[in-house]
Amino acid sequence: MTDPSLEALLDNVNVVSMTEMPSPAQLHAALPLTEAAARTVLAGRKAIRDILGRRDPRLLVVVGPCSIHDPAAALDYARRLRVLADRVGETLLLVMRVYFEKPRTSVGWKGFVNDPRLDDSFRIDEGVARARELLLQLAQMGLPTATEALDPIGPQYLADLISWYAIGARTTESQTHREMASGLSAPVGFKNGTDGGLEVAINAIRSARSPHGFLGMNEEGRTSVIRTRGNPWGHLVLRGGGGRPNYDTVSVRIAEQALVKAGIAPNIVVDCSHANAMKDHTMQPLVFADCVHQVREGNRSIVGLMLESNLEAGNQPIPEDRTQLRYGVSVTDPCLDWAGTEALLLRAHEELREPLALRARTAA
Repeated sequence: MTDPSLEALLDNVNVVSMTEMPSPAQLHAALPLTEAAARTVLAGRKAIRDILGRRDPRLLVVVGPCSIHDPAAALDYARRLRVLADRVGETLLLVMRVYFEKPRTSVGWKGFVNDPRLDDSFRIDEGVARARELLLQLAQMGLPTATEALDPIGPQYLADLISWYAIGARTTESQTHREMASGLSAPVGFKNGTDGGLEVAINAIRSARSPHGFLGMNEEGRTSVIRTRGNPWGHLVLRGGGGRPNYDTVSVRIAEQALVKAGIAPNIVVDCSHANAMKDHTMQPLVFADCVHQVREGNRSIVGLMLESNLEAGNQPIPEDRTQLRYGVSVTDPCLDWAGTEALLLRAHEELREPLALRARTAA
């Protein structure tokens, strides 16, 4: 037998504690998927696949808060978005951005799943349950949702309620995330690298559409060998990088050529925030309008757009006194306000009627 004092020097040296989580099956039993919610998710996924497959001429628009920190405000936003989705549904498929996890370059709040109380208590068990509860409410409303796949265990808890995934610029190059994406049941957008390069995202799309085998967790919470068949619905998300945007006509054309050269369908979603807006939320409408103009001029590769939008504009730091948080204001990246978002999408709806109708006729 090994001396226990030696084992203590070898393993978990920097681990303070371990708290067991409920298994995905236990959480699903506590917060079960309803038939109405399932139909919303399936309809959302089908519509996105049809857009990517050029069977649906509309544009996908992933729109919503940079991150979720207040479920009540998220529901308030969602009710407004649901009404707007019906108004613009002829030209735009609105999918609510519901990001529960935030990647960090160094330190900072890691998102609602990791820290739902915003106080570094890391009640992940509470966070994942409250996240699932919110997703169920949104799906019951008939509103499809999108999120970032960051933690490879997270999808087992929430994936049955998600219609579109993003793999972020920091994780697109990660083998773990490429393998995870290969098994996800929803379409996945891979962002270009933080340096603005396309190669890592193109390699990720190719990797994710191939079968993989890797360690993961099953529904019962047991470590398992996961084998996937590959996800055929990977596509490119342009978010800028390296100090410059890449949503302009020349950059989009370069991305099209790179995708075709790699044997990948030239499907491009443009992220109107991040480096494309130089981290200035007031520039998002300019990026959005430029892309709408490209579509009006005949572009066929831009199949979607992303907007960071909240009830109120801008952002705020997380105060020590949580009661001082301003309602409907982002605690991560600054966002457009609801009034500006609604006006932007209604204008795009009117401007895109004719060119998207032409898309549909020529595709047929």
